[in-house]
Amino acid sequence: MPSLVLPGRAVIAVTGEDAAHLLHNVLTCDIEALSPGVAQPGALLTPQGKVMFDFLVARDDDGFLIDIDGAQADAFLKRMMLYKLRSKADFSVRDEQVVTVSWDDESGGSQIDSSVHLRDQRFAATAVTRAIVPSGTVLADAASERDWHRVRIDNGVVESGTDFAPGDVFGHDISLDQNGGLDFKKGCYVGQEVVSRMQHRGTARRRVVIVSGDAALPATGAEITAGGKPAGTLGTVAGDRALAIVRLDRIGTATDTGAPVLAGDIAVRADLPPGVSYRWPASTADTGNA
Repeated sequence: MPSLVLPGRAVIAVTGEDAAHLLHNVLTCDIEALSPGVAQPGALLTPQGKVMFDFLVARDDDGFLIDIDGAQADAFLKRMMLYKLRSKADFSVRDEQVVTVSWDDESGGSQIDSSVHLRDQRFAATAVTRAIVPSGTVLADAASERDWHRVRIDNGVVESGTDFAPGDVFGHDISLDQNGGLDFKKGCYVGQEVVSRMQHRGTARRRVVIVSGDAALPATGAEITAGGKPAGTLGTVAGDRALAIVRLDRIGTATDTGAPVLAGDIAVRADLPPGVSYRWPASTADTGNA
């Protein structure tokens, strides 16, 4: 089973008698229903419904662990202090711990020794396990970051930084409605009204797709055009495959009319990730791809 110490991740511990109540009332996911052994995707939104921070949250013996991009950790903590007020909840960065990830390729068991093993539920087609381990952990024959990017691409799993900029997307745009990262039953949280409106009106126009070409794709950030119109940009790239958040309608229209879909100057096709409920516009729904 390939394993990798993920670079640049931070672990934030949330403890105290009000920790669950605070997180449940502020974050997008259902904290009260969170099962042990699960890494639940979630986000902290702006009041306008845009994603400021994306992360994974899990139960711990003393509270909760938040697995987040290390570049976002300080800003996330500062924002949470605005909502904490008099809540009895404490936040601390565990500098002594790092995040590892393993995935199932039928090569055997994980080489990671940890008491905290978490199923990453963003992945529909690959069994992915995250673990919290001491800093300095070295894995023999560790997988490469490129291998990990391939797993994310194959499963349509986007992350901030490479695939989208914080404050630039809605939760639906990055599939939080598909993987349990958005809750539609628990009541109010920051940005919830916008989330609910998009869900019930079906107004999400941008969605995650897997982009493939017959040649190596341009670098992250390259524009995707459909019939000459901007449709999105490339996110994580690994050779001839990549992630992208695109306008499904524009790519669908281009496909129906035979217009080119390009990433830079490379002809590409876009496929829906495994397990998602959203579909191409009606005229392309029968093909399953574009």
